[in-house]
Amino acid sequence: MTVAIIVIVVLVLIVIISAAMYNGLVRLNQQSIEAWSDITVQLKRRYDLIPNLVNTVKGYAAHESGVFKQVTEARANAISAQGVAETAKAEGDFQQTMKSLFAVAEAYPDLKASQNFQELQNEITDTEDKIQASRRFYNGVVRDFNTKRSVFPTHIFANMLGFKQDKEFFELDEAQTAAVQNPVEVKF
Repeated sequence: MTVAIIVIVVLVLIVIISAAMYNGLVRLNQQSIEAWSDITVQLKRRYDLIPNLVNTVKGYAAHESGVFKQVTEARANAISAQGVAETAKAEGDFQQTMKSLFAVAEAYPDLKASQNFQELQNEITDTEDKIQASRRFYNGVVRDFNTKRSVFPTHIFANMLGFKQDKEFFELDEAQTAAVQNPVEVKF
């Protein structure tokens, strides 16, 4: 009788522990999906602002068509990017072209003084801040998920329950990080 009770208690504990591990993995997985969605919403908001910004700058610097073309192409590539790694690469390229656009704007005092340009620039800055916050939250959830999935004994149950892969962090690679952090040199 005591052996049967011990076996039942052990089985109940195994079920409870397994359910807790599974629920924890599902919770973190859903949080990562939600966090990625937050990033894509903010990226779309920024992409929607860019045509207005380009048109505003065009009004003052129409002869800078090469920069406008680069921004438009980088925006299109970023919009069509799929997955974390491809989006991160497209974002690095996009941010570099945006730096070029703002460098062009610096050469036109009337443009910098334009209320429309200032409002667009403020909205983009606000959106950039939201993207960074969303990316930090996403990467934190991914870190928690990957850690939980990798530790013993959750690792064993995670593989059995279908959580076989780590999630990707949303990061710029070293070349992109350097390109974004280093200012564009403008010479006229």
